[in-house]
Amino acid sequence: MPKQTFILNGKPVTVSVNDDVRLLWVLRDLLGVTGPKYGCGINVCKACTSHINGKAFNPCATRVGDLKPKDRVTTIEGLAKTTPGDLHPMQQAWIDRDVVQCGYCQPGQIMQAVALVKRVRREGRDIRDSDLDSIRNICRCGTYVRIREAIEQGARKMR
Repeated sequence: MPKQTFILNGKPVTVSVNDDVRLLWVLRDLLGVTGPKYGCGINVCKACTSHINGKAFNPCATRVGDLKPKDRVTTIEGLAKTTPGDLHPMQQAWIDRDVVQCGYCQPGQIMQAVALVKRVRREGRDIRDSDLDSIRNICRCGTYVRIREAIEQGARKMR
């Protein structure tokens, strides 16, 4: 069986698995990383949203064989390590704004929000309503108003 190597939450990992296995299953079933949730498996709900090399992506739609050994995958479990303090500012904003109800989609929501803030910062601007409207992560509980408030708060605190 082929070996797949990449960096997960700051640490190199190697797993023996076929190239065509979706990364979500590698993370959850082989590596025990359960933050990225299985929602639809077809890149629609975005509950599994994580980062690859700092950009949002969906492991349910990514073959593990498409990763390179230097690719850096960050899941919600590794997000806090990317900033000083115990929690990432976006995670703290989620708590402050009492966003979570069932919580199933929240790891993906937070990871998408962080990627959005980083992207608009690279573009040299602040978040606009149209940016928030572009987020397609599904929340079964409908806490979208609090999600938007948390993203705005988290963005103000991110460096």
